[in-house]
Amino acid sequence: MSSVLPVLLLGLAGMLVGGVVSLRRQGATKFSIGLVAALAVISAAGGVLWLLPGDS
Repeated sequence: MSSVLPVLLLGLAGMLVGGVVSLRRQGATKFSIGLVAALAVISAAGGVLWLLPGDS
């Protein structure tokens, strides 16, 4: 399971980035665009940080 979670987080980040693009095209509020973009960044950072080697 530990090798699946980063892939899921990075996949979620990709879908959220697509959501940001879609929201911008639809003319959504800056707050909603910023919220979804922040979630995408957090998800991508979590996926990358999970892949970094560390003491287990």
